[in-house]
This record gives sequence, C-alpha cells and structure tokens, in this order.
Amino acid sequence: MRRAFFAFAFVPFLFVSSAFAGDAEIKAGQSVIDGQLKALIANDGATAYSFAAPNVKRIFPSVDAFMNMVTNGYPPVRKPQTYSFGKVEETAPGSIVQQVLIVGPDGKDYEAVYTLQQQPDGTFQITGCSLRASNSLST
Repeated sequence: MRRAFFAFAFVPFLFVSSAFAGDAEIKAGQSVIDGQLKALIANDGATAYSFAAPNVKRIFPSVDAFMNMVTNGYPPVRKPQTYSFGKVEETAPGSIVQQVLIVGPDGKDYEAVYTLQQQPDGTFQITGCSLRASNSLST
C-alpha cells in the first residue's frame, strides 16, 4: 500500500549510486531525516515540524496538524523501532531522494522515501515522504 506523506505524491524513480550526490549533501539530508525521526520518537512535535519544508508547512500550518497527520497516518515513521538509510539519489542540484528502511512499532518492515530540498539558507528540509510496507526488506 502506498500513501502520500506530507501530501507528496510518490513518483516512481530509479535510485543511483550515492556518488552522484555530494557526500556533504547526503550527510546533510540524512542528518535532517535522523533529527526528525529522533524528535518524533521523543514526542517533540515542534522539533519534528522544524525539519519540514515550506510546502509541507503550508499544507499542515501548525505543529498539531502535522503531528496528527504523522501519528494517524504513519505509525512506522512516528514510532520506529529501528531505521537505517538505504539508497540515495540527487535528482537535481540541491534535491535529494533518500530511502529509509524502517522497522515499525508493529515489528514489520517499511520503506520510507524522503525528498529533501536545499533552502536559500543552505540547509536541507523535508519536502515529502512516501511510505510502503515491505515483506522483503529484512533477511
């Protein structure tokens, strides 16, 4: 099952080697995702919301609206047991797509695909994420 997270429509794409995106951009994007996931786990909605890009904040104009969406629609992202970074692609300068492999609170495997965009101040923010259950992620 596929869902749009942060109201971002998932568009199928091919991942390429992480060498395509600069290491600094990859690390920055992963740091943003890691920060948001840690904030969600810690029930720190304000910090989790701070990693959202302006397009997300227009759709979910308050921390409460954002947290309600994540809590009700995306339990694996809201309370992952574990997560790790997978494949990454730089789709354009300053635009990153990052796969995150998640074990949800139900013990099942999920794949979250995050999109991030570099902002005018140089930081990366999350512009969207799609989530799907996966029976083949763990071995």
